[in-house]
Amino acid sequence: MLHFLPAPLRGLLAGLLLALNTLICCWPLFIGALLKFLLPFAQVHRLLRAAMHATAEFWISTNKFWMHLVGNIEWNVEGLKGFDKQHSYLVTSNHQSWVDILVLQYQLNRRIPFLKFFLKQELIWVPVIGLCWWALEFPFMKRFSKEYLAKHPEKRGQDLATTRKACERYKTNPVSVFNFLEGTRLSPAKHAQQQSPFKHLLKPKAGGIAFVLDAMGEQLHSLVNVTIHYPQGAPGFWDLLCGRIDKVVVRFEEVQIPKEFIGGNYDQDDAYRLQFQQWVNQLWLDKDAQLDELKQRFPAN
Repeated sequence: MLHFLPAPLRGLLAGLLLALNTLICCWPLFIGALLKFLLPFAQVHRLLRAAMHATAEFWISTNKFWMHLVGNIEWNVEGLKGFDKQHSYLVTSNHQSWVDILVLQYQLNRRIPFLKFFLKQELIWVPVIGLCWWALEFPFMKRFSKEYLAKHPEKRGQDLATTRKACERYKTNPVSVFNFLEGTRLSPAKHAQQQSPFKHLLKPKAGGIAFVLDAMGEQLHSLVNVTIHYPQGAPGFWDLLCGRIDKVVVRFEEVQIPKEFIGGNYDQDDAYRLQFQQWVNQLWLDKDAQLDELKQRFPAN
């Protein structure tokens, strides 16, 4: 509707709407978190989580409104049928841009339970939104380098403990646990540094989702495998705010999680770890081939 405005002005307007939306929606989340602390009863917590998730879904719906207001994205989406909000899902996707998160929320909002992302611990300090993520019980992960772990071996397994603690809370409500398998956004520099065997992807890190399966595998209905392609190239967040994204291609695939991966010990069972890594690697080989096909079918304009 506001396509006649200059792109920077649209970006400023969208940024203001996003900030206002966040400031309005944060208060019910903070109040809900306080009530959970003051009322330590399982049934109350279940009701409060449902109300807080509804608030977060409203926040996403409002973001969809300003995305329509400032832009005119052409969506090409396949595979969304068959999901519901009564089951818990493990969700993963390739990762190229911060826009990926808005794309996933745009397409999956109110189709599956609210998405809970794995986040770096430092992101809790992001003004306002960091506390919102904390109130919504997003799992915050502290990453240690190999050099640090060599000096402090007692820190090994801390990510697993954090994952298990977060997933314990998810057992009372259906949830969608999200993890970017690549761990970071794709860039030519990172691709070259890794010497990635994949044409369009970084190497997948299987440990994160293996820990989720260890903690709550019986609760998970299936894996939702998402592939995102931007024909114009990976956009920046400012491009989204300015309405500069013309087309987004998204493919959803529901994958059944092999029963032998439920309840396995990725950290200590070498045979299980190797088998799980091979399964994840095959998922990534298939995704790489799919991206190759999508790039040919939807080339850069």
